[in-house]
Amino acid sequence: MADRSDRVVIVGGGPGGYEAAHVAANAGADVTIVDTDGPGGSAVLTDCVPSKTLIATSELMGELAGSAELGVSFLDHEGDAATAIRVDLGRVNARVKQLAADQSADIERRLERDGVRIVRGRGRLDGPQRVVAELAGGGTETLDADAVLIATGAAPRVLDSALPDGERILTWEQVYDITDVPEKVVVVGSGVTGAEFASAYLSLGIDVTLVSSRDRVLPGEDADAAAVLEEVLTRRGMNVLSRSRMESVTRDGDVVTVRLTDGTEVECSHCVLALGSVPNTADLGLAEAGVLVDDGGFVRVDRVSRTTARGVYAAGDCTGVLMLASVAAMQGRIAMSHHLGDAVAPLDLKKVSSNVFTSPEIATVGWTQKAVDAGEIAAETVLLPLSGNPRAKMQGVRDGFVKLLCRPGTGIVVGGVVVGPRASELIHPVAVAVGESLTADQLASVFTVYPSMSGSIAEAARRLHRSDPAARRLP
Repeated sequence: MADRSDRVVIVGGGPGGYEAAHVAANAGADVTIVDTDGPGGSAVLTDCVPSKTLIATSELMGELAGSAELGVSFLDHEGDAATAIRVDLGRVNARVKQLAADQSADIERRLERDGVRIVRGRGRLDGPQRVVAELAGGGTETLDADAVLIATGAAPRVLDSALPDGERILTWEQVYDITDVPEKVVVVGSGVTGAEFASAYLSLGIDVTLVSSRDRVLPGEDADAAAVLEEVLTRRGMNVLSRSRMESVTRDGDVVTVRLTDGTEVECSHCVLALGSVPNTADLGLAEAGVLVDDGGFVRVDRVSRTTARGVYAAGDCTGVLMLASVAAMQGRIAMSHHLGDAVAPLDLKKVSSNVFTSPEIATVGWTQKAVDAGEIAAETVLLPLSGNPRAKMQGVRDGFVKLLCRPGTGIVVGGVVVGPRASELIHPVAVAVGESLTADQLASVFTVYPSMSGSIAEAARRLHRSDPAARRLP
């Protein structure tokens, strides 16, 4: 255990910062967070919490749109129930911002309960054991530290040819000020963020065009999963422009024009830019303190979150390791446990589960099909469509699948993919199997509820027990 003479200063109050603060404070250290945006950082205030709150509304809209198949209709309405529903985007976004503020306040109360001091201002290193805070109210405060954690996050990448105006040309952090439903939205970028917003706005009944510079949506995700999502999105009416690169975005009054490098122009009412992220590491005194950053400005860290400067750690999106709130939180916890001499397991990215909150959702954990195909790891694969699952049939679910990867010989589960409703919840048993090195037979032997979506996970595991490899990958 630490004592109050062990001083920890954390620059940034996002998941990496506040989770690290809890660990250090509970171990008895004197902890200070220097933060500009508010507890929770962008993950709570402008990114994860707001976007998933918006998506929750879009999911409800999607479920209502399919209600007729399940025998549900609206009173005094004939025909397709989907034509009788609409979204009040002003109310949705007001709820989004309120929930984000409430979550930030909850985090602040928990930090204060643990005795963590929060300094409002911008922190900058003055050597490896000192942080100078430029206070929000004016002036500065110098904080000496035995350990410093940099957790400053990242910000949306913007281009000079497509500058956001906060009204009709927007980054993903600016969309929550929209009060009226857009007539047409162009989303530029088909990575996770772009796909999530495009899917959400489509489910809200908005005309959506997705500009993708790659051959397919979600180029970094499982190819089978991405193919299912793109087929669903186009079936529902989205215009996906593949192999199309944005050249510029301009605005003339209420009309926004997205110009592509091939000369094509797409007009819309709003454009959402999802062009990736840049780390918030400029002018932090990192180089002077001996902290190495890469060419993209991301802080170099090892698997226990150490930087190249003794006593200086880093966590979260500013490291570029894997831009997930869960990874940021784990990096922060690992950093403090390491500093305080507690037992710590180095970060293992092959045990991280992640989710793309599209409709359907795509959840993954462990080794990927791409790695298997490239010969990086030997693994056997089974893909089981959800269309044969009894619960899926009852709920009118036709799209999606469960995929499991296991080692030949031992049968240890090393990866998995779930595509379907609430895939973020269904991936957990697979994540447990990967994290605990369970075999497919062990996963298959666990009771599942009948009928349930999770039954497909056990069934896929049973298929991996079959001796004929040719029978293990289903059509």
